[in-house]
Amino acid sequence: MIDELLPDSVVAAETCHDGAADEAFLYPEEEAVVARAVAKRRREFAAVRACARLAMEKLGLPPQPVLPGVRGAPRWPEGLVGSMTHCDGYRGAALARAADVASLGIDAEPHAPLPGGVLESVSLPGERGRLTRMAARQPATHWDRLLFSAKESVYKAWFPLTGSSLGFEDADIDITADPGQGQQGGFRAVLLVPGPLMEGRRLGHFQGRWIVRQGLIGTAVVVPAPDLTERTIASDAAR
Repeated sequence: MIDELLPDSVVAAETCHDGAADEAFLYPEEEAVVARAVAKRRREFAAVRACARLAMEKLGLPPQPVLPGVRGAPRWPEGLVGSMTHCDGYRGAALARAADVASLGIDAEPHAPLPGGVLESVSLPGERGRLTRMAARQPATHWDRLLFSAKESVYKAWFPLTGSSLGFEDADIDITADPGQGQQGGFRAVLLVPGPLMEGRRLGHFQGRWIVRQGLIGTAVVVPAPDLTERTIASDAAR
């Protein structure tokens, strides 16, 4: 699912298995992190790291431990950027080389409505108005949960670039659906606080993609490396 949202420069691995089968190999330093955790947390922790190591193999790299860092964000091996996500029935990881991608964020959620009152606490009035209009056109999609997932992906892409928090109210997300393509599309997250500086330029927005598959919502944000962005601009200008 997640790999459908990512460019060729990003690799992904995922699993939809729940239960004891999710108990996967952990390095000793990873074991220490979840030594006192309940079984469900251990399974999620291990399974999503198994996905991360499969993604490393796809990049031609040996498997390595992935430890939580500041605010739980994964600490990736030198030269890599990545993101992990898990929810009931899904675990996934995406990785890229830092030369190609500056940062990325992925998120998976059950395709179900948010609990009552949550949308108001995680969204802006303008976002809620747009969701109402989208729901009138495509009522089969749970747009409230999709918005929440998109904000999670934006935060995961933001944090490695800034090392600071980003509130739900700090990005205004406009979601669009691909015409005639079923439940998938894109979104643009306009940052309402100063964005990260990249090669002297301040990033003002993130672009993302979303999809609904088999009872799950997937979202992804990929921020190209600055030199890659410059090459793309130059290529487009030459056309």
